[in-house]
Amino acid sequence: MDELMYYLVTPVNLASITDYLEYMSIDIYDWTLVFALLFLTVELTDDALTRRFSGERFFETLSSLVTQIPFYFTEVVVFSVAVYGYFTIYEFIPWKMPVNTMGFLLVLLMADFTYYVEHLCLHKVRLFWLAHSVHHSSGVMNTATAFRFSLFDPVVSATFHLPLLLLGFHPMFIFAAEILIQAYQFWIHNEMIGKLGPLEWVMNTPSHHRVHHGSDQEYIDKNYGGILIIWDRLFGTFAKEDKIPTYGLATPMISKNPITVQFHEFYKIFRDIKKAKGLGEVMGYILRPPGWQPEHKKLKE
Repeated sequence: MDELMYYLVTPVNLASITDYLEYMSIDIYDWTLVFALLFLTVELTDDALTRRFSGERFFETLSSLVTQIPFYFTEVVVFSVAVYGYFTIYEFIPWKMPVNTMGFLLVLLMADFTYYVEHLCLHKVRLFWLAHSVHHSSGVMNTATAFRFSLFDPVVSATFHLPLLLLGFHPMFIFAAEILIQAYQFWIHNEMIGKLGPLEWVMNTPSHHRVHHGSDQEYIDKNYGGILIIWDRLFGTFAKEDKIPTYGLATPMISKNPITVQFHEFYKIFRDIKKAKGLGEVMGYILRPPGWQPEHKKLKE
């Protein structure tokens, strides 16, 4: 135990650990893509063997994969700006958290909680939902859905993780933790893996995440967790999988056109803002949850 505590709290060479985390993060991301491709192949094969394979499922999957193209270019730009900005800000922060193994484990835990808060806000603030609705727009749940991203997602993520930097954590710790949490997500987007026993109590699993992608009334806005599901259990946003979810948006978005997938919610919010009466309603449409309407519209209905 004493030896374990020594390695946890002993400061390490800053250059060596940040270099290691950088290479580790890149390797994890690369291997995640490889395993995701293999897993998707297995899923498509299973679809064919169980006679579920159809043109609609194929084009939905293809549409999900194509969203990686604009996302990748945005990610490169935003990540480059975030690296420069985070390291610049870090130099001006007078307090610094320890750079050791314990420090990284703490960042990983806090980044997972940050992911929960970010994810909740993506669902509860319509401005953020403009981006996140892309991820939820597929009526198919497979590994490709894990990579169905909006080109605005990197901006949101870089913004929400700023508090960790202001607490004095090293930027490389934050980036590495964020990549680990994102990498974890790929395997929970599938229908092939059932419930996993005791792991269901602590970890986010395919069963929990299928619920999150459900548009059924009892499943909407549930299970926001990244790696851990404990945040949802603590804050009352947890729901267990009692039936196979109906995947997609509450108002289905049936287009497979990648451009429509990226921007379908923009048209809807512009339409609402155009009809808004006054600044209060405009801000309501922007900052309140998706589906919000002013009182005078509710009364008409």
